[in-house]
Amino acid sequence: MPDPMQPAPPLDRYIRQVRYAPLGREGQERLGAGRALVCGCGALGNMLATWLVRAGVGLVRIVDRDFVEKNNLQRQTLFDEDDADAGLPKAVAAAEKLRRANRDVAVEAIVADIGPSNIESLCDAIDVIVDGTDNFETRFLINDVAVKRGIPWVYGGCLGAEGQTMTILPGQTACLRCLLQDCPPPGALPTCDTAGILGPAVGVIASIQALEAIKILSGRRHAVSHYLTVVELWDCSIRQVDVTNLRDQVDCPTCKRGEFAWLAGQEGSRSAVLCGRNAVQLSFPGKTVSLDSLAAQWEKLGQVSRNPFLLRLKLQEYDLTVFPDGRAIISGTSDIATARTLYAKYVGT
Repeated sequence: MPDPMQPAPPLDRYIRQVRYAPLGREGQERLGAGRALVCGCGALGNMLATWLVRAGVGLVRIVDRDFVEKNNLQRQTLFDEDDADAGLPKAVAAAEKLRRANRDVAVEAIVADIGPSNIESLCDAIDVIVDGTDNFETRFLINDVAVKRGIPWVYGGCLGAEGQTMTILPGQTACLRCLLQDCPPPGALPTCDTAGILGPAVGVIASIQALEAIKILSGRRHAVSHYLTVVELWDCSIRQVDVTNLRDQVDCPTCKRGEFAWLAGQEGSRSAVLCGRNAVQLSFPGKTVSLDSLAAQWEKLGQVSRNPFLLRLKLQEYDLTVFPDGRAIISGTSDIATARTLYAKYVGT
């Protein structure tokens, strides 16, 4: 970690950025004093953290609950087979690589499941939040804390060959809940593990997100995009939706009425370790899931069985049993973070 008593590092290594007139020396110096929170260190988080560290952002805090697996390596560019063999936490493996890329940047690795109990402390002294998560439950939570504390954040998501991103400046632009009034219910949307994902799509979306964060950290908020940008790489198409006036057009419970239900723990999953069963139960009050749609997504993933009351997916190490109300029992682990990761992968939230 850089010593705050030492003079700032020279800007020679960033000379190509400094020579870009809209950024310049003053913008680069602001980057060096900036602090970014990367929520999730999967495919998007890998590239987001890479660009921010290499750009010279003063502190990059990486938070992730998962560990490296070989099927990550197709798109998660910071990791290698040694990381997967060792089962290293993603945040730790990423931080080790990034510190070797830029010793002048403070890279913090936090292995944790982001939730209402820790999101505010994770945001302490942070200037921008970038979204590297894989589920809308966490995104709605990020949106709550960002709006409450006035922290800009950049939403992003990828699936298949498509991705989308939008920048939120609390109090100035539409927030995520202006765009999506409700969090999609479990099973309503496919996930990367059920529908697949192509690495280049991740690269495009993460690069847009990172540049938006760089604009914010360098004091160039006027240059931030006011569009929801949707990229479909298989067809090589880009679509932009103007959200400039969206905040004025909707009665958003978050940024208009100051209601932070996700931050208060009133929304989202409830977790419980089932005694003596090596299993975790997750419940989603008020949610429903289509077992028919989920069964179709699971067909090629493992052994699927069902009855009128539940749907079950048997994997190599785990069993996922899902009920019509979105509740699930994940057998094969007593770790809540692992259970939530498996749910996000195979059901979605």
